This record gives sequence, structure tokens and C-alpha cells, in this order.
Amino acid sequence: MKALRCKELGGPEKLAIEEVASAPARGNGVRIRVAAAGLNFPDTLIIRGQYQFRPGLPFTPGGEVAGEVLEVGDKVTRFRPGDRVMGLTGVGAFAEEVVVNETNLMPVPEGMDLVEAAGFPMTYGTSWHALVQRGRLKAGQRLLVLGAGGGVGLAAVNIGAALGAEVIAAASSETKLDAARKAGATHAINYMEAPLKDAVKALTKGQGVDVAYDPVGGELTEQALRCMAWEGRLLIIGFASGTIPQLPANLPLLKGCDVCGVYWGAYTLKDPQGNLQNFIELGKMLEAGRLTPAPVQRFAMSDWQRAFAAMEHRQLAGKAVLIPD
Repeated sequence: MKALRCKELGGPEKLAIEEVASAPARGNGVRIRVAAAGLNFPDTLIIRGQYQFRPGLPFTPGGEVAGEVLEVGDKVTRFRPGDRVMGLTGVGAFAEEVVVNETNLMPVPEGMDLVEAAGFPMTYGTSWHALVQRGRLKAGQRLLVLGAGGGVGLAAVNIGAALGAEVIAAASSETKLDAARKAGATHAINYMEAPLKDAVKALTKGQGVDVAYDPVGGELTEQALRCMAWEGRLLIIGFASGTIPQLPANLPLLKGCDVCGVYWGAYTLKDPQGNLQNFIELGKMLEAGRLTPAPVQRFAMSDWQRAFAAMEHRQLAGKAVLIPD
């Protein structure tokens, strides 16, 4: 089979498509014919050796997949050949086939396109864990989402709206804000045109927000912290801006608020059954029509450099997926 291989740490230009042997499905393994693989911000870091998880060289990147089951191991109970599945691979998804542990897979609901399904697990898994378990978001509360036009941002907007929150989407362009409105945002802020803190305070009449979802980092994190309501929760998802913020410790004290780290990748390993239950809940919401994932932007696997560039330069409105040629 063909796979996109990382044999030397560096930018996407260091990757190459090569022929590699297919791996058999053993034990709890499920071998999948890849219909599409989601491209996520951690992929841009893993190939450089800059992510928390560092696989040994050489490896095939790609942590998210959707496709058809080809073969199952002798301990697999939930799937059989021919099933449509989506899920998490850690690495290995940028290939024609991949073997995944069955606990990291969920069925693709009827009516959901496999290519679009490839953009669902990581963004929605991250955002569900962040908002429900770390953020304790409740119906009627105010949710501020930074980077609301990106993959995880749109998922957070969509989940927040489905849970009954008043969602304030903040992004860097009107195109991204339009996507956030379609995902369920009640309000939209372009933080390239006005200071985030001032805009949020005006919208909330000075009361602030109960939960802030921050995958961006940089100077926006402190502004979001200054927007928190009493006993609010600031969720640190990641640092797409490239800058890790240094926060004044007096602000959480004065606001009585929490600053919560969200490391979903570690959560999936430490509590796989909890993560599986999260996916079951997400599947129910999908089937009930309560979630409306944004259409994905499709790239051929051979066009990986353009896809990585769009991700790294934050040019995507939504999620990118790679499709085997």
C-alpha cells in the first residue's frame, strides 16, 4: 500500500509517499481501508518532533481516519468487515490502510459521508471533553470560542449550541465567522477589528462569560481571562498562534475562576472507556440531528504540502482531510 512517510523530522516538504507493507489485524485491531484522514494542528508539530507524543522514525503521520473495515482481530467484538467506521489512530492514518484498536473507533452514522466523517473524531472528541468534562458547560451559560472558524473551534461552537449555551464566536475573518454562525453561534466577534475583551464585555453588559475555549494562545488568552465571569472556566486547548502565553496569576484569584488544561490525547489513553462513552453520546447527537459538522476541505494525499500549508497559515475555514489518490 501507499503511505505518506516521515523519515526525517522537519516541515511537510520532508515527507514522501512510499510503498509499505499492509499490517494484519490482530487481537483488538481493526484494519481499515482509508476513505479519508483528517489533518489536524498536532500533525504539523509531530512531523517536527515538537509535540508531546513523539513516535520513532520512520512513521506515517495522521491521527484521524474514516473508512471501511477490511479485517478484524480475534478479540474484536464491536465491528466486522464491511462496517463504516471513524476514529483515532495516533499516527498512521495518512495511508491507504491503517490498523486501529477497536476502542478508538465508532460507527459512522447512516447518511454521513465517509470523507466528512474523517474530520469529525478529533475535533468533536476534543471539544466534547473540553466543554462537558473540563468546562462543565450548562444550558443557558455563555461560551466564548476563540479560533471559532477552525476545526476544533467550529466543533466547540456546534457542541455549545447543541447543549443550549449562548455561544460567542471569535475569529480573525468574516469568512470564518460566517462558518461559526452556521455552526450555531449566537454572536460573532472579529478580533482583528476590535479588542476581544472590550467586545465581549459590551455583548455581556460587563458580566463576562462562564466558559472560554482557547485553542489559539498568544495575547488572546489573557484577554479571554479578563472576560471571565465569577467562577468561570478558561479552557486551554492549544497554541495555534505559535505563542504560549504567560498569564498574570492575580486574574484567576480576583475572578474566582479556573484555568483548565485540556489534553484530550492523554485523556483517551488514561480513560479509554470514558472516551468511548463520549463518542457514544456524540453519535446519539449526530443521529438525532443535533450536531451539524461543517463540510470538510478535501485534498488529495499527493497534495499534502498544500494542505499542511493551509493548516499552518490558518487559512482553513473548517477542517481539511487527505484522500488517498
